Amino acid sequence: MIRFLILLSSLTLFPLPLLAAEYHLDGAQISLLWGIPFAGILLSIAIMPLLAPAFWHHHYGKVSLFWGLALAIPFFLTFGLNISLFEASHVLFLEFIPFIILILSLYTCAGGVHIQYNKQASPLTNTLFLLIGTLLASVIGTTGTAMILIRPLISINQHRKNTVHIIIFFIFLVANIGGSLSPIGDPPLFLGFLKGVPFFWPTLNLFPPMLIASAYLLSLFFLVDSFYYKKEKIIPQTNQNQTSQPSFSLQGIPNIFILLAAVAAVIASGIFASFFTLSFFGITIESKNIMRDLFLVLAAILSLAITPKAIRQKNLFSWEPLLEVAKLFACIFITIVPVIAILKAGHDGQLAPLIQATSDANGQPINAVYFWITGILSSFLDNAPTYLVFFNVAGGDPVLLTTTLKQTLLAISVGAVFMGANTYIGNAPNFMVKAIAEDRGIPMPSFFGYMARALIILIPIFLIITFIFF
Repeated sequence: MIRFLILLSSLTLFPLPLLAAEYHLDGAQISLLWGIPFAGILLSIAIMPLLAPAFWHHHYGKVSLFWGLALAIPFFLTFGLNISLFEASHVLFLEFIPFIILILSLYTCAGGVHIQYNKQASPLTNTLFLLIGTLLASVIGTTGTAMILIRPLISINQHRKNTVHIIIFFIFLVANIGGSLSPIGDPPLFLGFLKGVPFFWPTLNLFPPMLIASAYLLSLFFLVDSFYYKKEKIIPQTNQNQTSQPSFSLQGIPNIFILLAAVAAVIASGIFASFFTLSFFGITIESKNIMRDLFLVLAAILSLAITPKAIRQKNLFSWEPLLEVAKLFACIFITIVPVIAILKAGHDGQLAPLIQATSDANGQPINAVYFWITGILSSFLDNAPTYLVFFNVAGGDPVLLTTTLKQTLLAISVGAVFMGANTYIGNAPNFMVKAIAEDRGIPMPSFFGYMARALIILIPIFLIITFIFF
């Protein structure tokens, strides 16, 4: 995949004509059949780990490449070199590379922080742990927070017999809902930030639904964890061997400052003006975004350079989760191009019935429909591209969506971020948390087993949020 990206990047050096706006793909002129590769990769992510887990584990990159080529080859043959390069450059340089660089930086820096707590956890301890993780997720991202906290959370509960519910609520709160207050928090909001949504818009607008959902889930978790804790008849134990050791230790502190610097770089890219722009193949890249991405890469390199290997070994740090996200998202971002083009065509495209369902007879958006459609698709697809789809369905104008239609963008944002918790594939950290838990011997439920638990727990709060906000 890396060689493929390098090759694609090198194509921009060829002396081809500068592409103009007319090289955009016209969604009104293409069939919905162009969405088959997009549906194919998403169904592969959902089904193949169940039907052929060994094959998927060893060959998911090849499956992703297959669906990517299933679109790229006929697309090139049908629409020609200019449109193909324009769309590929747009996806690569304006969406995929910034997205994966952010994930890379947060994942790398978080992997250099090791937390150790030498006491057994009680229901109150676990609830406070989830509360801290929920708040931290919007500061250093759901991926970074999940990778920092999941291992110590498992460690302090290793004396427990029933721990599956702890991991499930961790996914709900830390890997999803907790990231709703900033573009750093969750990939959909970062993509919205790249599209022009102000950095602090989610902080101001998503805080009320996030507060309600978090209070509900934390309260429910405390009750459930207390039930299992009493059922197991756990007697707090004092380990004499630990009396000379501090109950809490934190290693890799410089990585925390690097993470904060990375967050500052992202904030700065949304505040300060650019000194110059680069234009090629009809796309424009601003200098502030180039500097942001370079800084994030340098942050990851610095983290690797200064962090002792022993810390990453304690965290069982591996590049595999990041590689899986990169390979799968590369295909998703490519294959979603025709789908977005059709959606942009509005009533002239083949997804006109979907467009019509989101608006009333007067053409006004039905925010409850946006919330549930975005959320349901985020549950089974991935919430980042789903957010992009409905951001464009709602018009794609960040100024209008953050002012006059702010309730519509709120519905899209809450649906994508919150309902990403419904399945393992709803958000990138979900997969990572599941893999780490299973590696530590926790028997996590199957795809559909997890989904059933999620729906029972989450649907009530989603209905309440719909009634209050949409």
